[in-house]
Amino acid sequence: KDMPEWTMINSVEFDAHAKGGIYIAGTRYKSGDYRPYLYKSKDYGKTWVRITDGIDAGHFTRVLRADPKRKGLLYAGTETGMYISFDDGASWKPFQLNLPIVPITDLTLRNDNLIAATQGRGFWLIDDLTPLHQLNDQVAAGDAYLDKPMPSYRMGPGFSFGRAPRTAGQNHPGGVTVHFVVKDTTKAQVTLEFLQTDGKLIKKFSTKPDLKAKEEKLTLKQPGMNKFNWNMRYPDADRFDGLILWASSLSGPRALPGTYKLRLTVNGKSMETDFEILKDPRSTGTDADLKAQFDFLQEVIAKVSETHTAIKKIRTAREQINRAIDPIKDQKEAMKDVLDKAKAIQDDMKKIEEALYQTKNRSGQDPLNFPIRLNNKLAHLNSLAGSGNFRPTDQMIAFKKEITAEIDAQLAALDKIFKQDLPAFNALVKQKNIDAVILKD
Repeated sequence: KDMPEWTMINSVEFDAHAKGGIYIAGTRYKSGDYRPYLYKSKDYGKTWVRITDGIDAGHFTRVLRADPKRKGLLYAGTETGMYISFDDGASWKPFQLNLPIVPITDLTLRNDNLIAATQGRGFWLIDDLTPLHQLNDQVAAGDAYLDKPMPSYRMGPGFSFGRAPRTAGQNHPGGVTVHFVVKDTTKAQVTLEFLQTDGKLIKKFSTKPDLKAKEEKLTLKQPGMNKFNWNMRYPDADRFDGLILWASSLSGPRALPGTYKLRLTVNGKSMETDFEILKDPRSTGTDADLKAQFDFLQEVIAKVSETHTAIKKIRTAREQINRAIDPIKDQKEAMKDVLDKAKAIQDDMKKIEEALYQTKNRSGQDPLNFPIRLNNKLAHLNSLAGSGNFRPTDQMIAFKKEITAEIDAQLAALDKIFKQDLPAFNALVKQKNIDAVILKD
């Protein structure tokens, strides 16, 4: 009844949560009236209620949309920006975020995304509305909260060649996006854990990571709501200082489509939820193909890690041997047996290290001059087999078997040195009151 004559109805929206529910957005700016006009009806339009409390009197309204997932969650686009209501229009709050001050001509919702059409500033979108779906008074009052992530497609983030135009939009990040609330971040110890449904840990991120346990750094950007993106990958292969590889990847495989668990722990208090990883709808690879690829890549990564661990042990042993013989290296006659044994072990370990890794590499371009070694070959296989969504080819399987056998032969030779030659060396230096070589597992 209070709608002025000649109001132009800009949008009509039906309520997905109530039969007979309908919303309209009207404007009268052409008549010099810049007030907002939003109305709702619960009886198929027989009676109407104006719902503009909280919207600036000079922000005339162009569009209103109702969220299909949460009852009473409304979005309004005005001549000067966005508003949001959690109580079916009884009250509104600005919802501008990083959106420029610009006319919102239309809104639409799709797959938990809110897309806004603007007049002169292109399309803008919020690509995950699930935090708004789960927000309530209990969440707002609590010290910590973990949102259930929206289903995520198993695909990479994409890439392009050359510099992107400055007007290019920003794509949705690949991976699983996690929203969580930590009220006080000053002294909070926070961890995020991604797990299989059987409880097996995949990845752990912490504000105070235990590097020995291969935990990764979690950075809280602000008190309150934080966002974290997991790339869906299992742990990468082990590395060592100064590692240089050519055309290779040490990344772990992506998680298979399915259900997973997510755990947030804040100062010892934990909360859990689950989430879904969906198969790329564009892929023709079957579930069996993806499982075969995953298992293959896990084996490749494990062997690369074993190789790199062996190289680190070689370097640790070399340092300790050098430290042991450094005080006696000028006593060539008196300490000949110790020095000869040390040199023999050093020479044998050097041959093994050079078979496993190209030790001449000092820069990223050096592999052009020096042949790649076994670890690089296997890491390159990881790069090739991990691209796409298909099982490994017969050639990949044969190549892995061949390179793995060569690596295992070198590791067996190294194991002999550690179990036989080094104990013999330690027995010898003990007689001379020289420090022994001690290797940790």
